[in-house]
Amino acid sequence: MATSSAQASFDFEAWAEQISSQFRDLNMNEPGQWPLLPKLVAGLFAAVVVVVIGWFLVVLPVTDELAAEEAREVELKEQYRGKLAQAINLDELRKQKLQVQEYVTQLERQLPGKAEMDALLSDINQAGLGRGLQFELFRPSQVIVRDYYAELPIALRVSGRYHDIGAFAADVANLSRIVTLHNLAILNAPQAGSSGGAAAAPSGLLVMEATARTYRYLDPAEIEARKAAEAKDARNRSGGGN
Repeated sequence: MATSSAQASFDFEAWAEQISSQFRDLNMNEPGQWPLLPKLVAGLFAAVVVVVIGWFLVVLPVTDELAAEEAREVELKEQYRGKLAQAINLDELRKQKLQVQEYVTQLERQLPGKAEMDALLSDINQAGLGRGLQFELFRPSQVIVRDYYAELPIALRVSGRYHDIGAFAADVANLSRIVTLHNLAILNAPQAGSSGGAAAAPSGLLVMEATARTYRYLDPAEIEARKAAEAKDARNRSGGGN
C-alpha cells in the first residue's frame, strides 16, 4: 500500500517536471520549434489578447452606436405614429387648411390697399358726421410699417351727445375695413362761461378723444423693399461689429 502511494507521488513529480521542462530554454525567435504545450499556452494567450483588443476597439464602439440607434428607433416610431395619425386624418386636415385659407382671405379683404386708404378715412369721417358729431380734430399720423401690413394712427376729437358718440364707435367697429379705437376718453364739453381757450359748447354735450388705428396690407413691392432694407441694416450692423 505504501509502495503504491510512493509510485503515485513519483509519477506526479515526473509529470510536473516534464511540463516545466517544455517551458525551459524557449527560443523566442523560433516559436514554431516550441514543444506542444508552450504553443498551446501561447496560442491561448494570443486569443485572449485578440478578444480583449477586439472588445475595446470593435465591440464597444458598435455597442454605443447600437444604443444610439435604439434611441433613434424610439424617436422614429413616435414620428411614424404622428405621421400615421396625420395620414388617417389627411382629408380632414385638408378641409381645415382650406377653411383657414378662406378665413385669412376674408381678413385680408378687410385690410384696404394703399389706394383705398383715402376712401377709408372718408368713411370714418362720414360715420361721425352721419351721427351729428362735430370733428374738432382728425389728424392722421405717420404710417407704421409692420412685417406684412401697415398701420395708420389717427388722432380723433369729436363732440356730441352720449348716444351719438356711442353709435359712432359702433359704426366704426362695423366698417367693412378693420378700424380699432385706442386710448378712448370721454370728457364733459366746455360750458359757456368756463375758463380756458376752448370754445363753449351747449349743455349736455361730451367730447371723445381717441386714437383710431386703420390697417392696410403691403403690396409685394413694399414687402420686397422692407426685406431689402432689413437685409441692408443687418449687413451694416454686422460690418459695424467687425
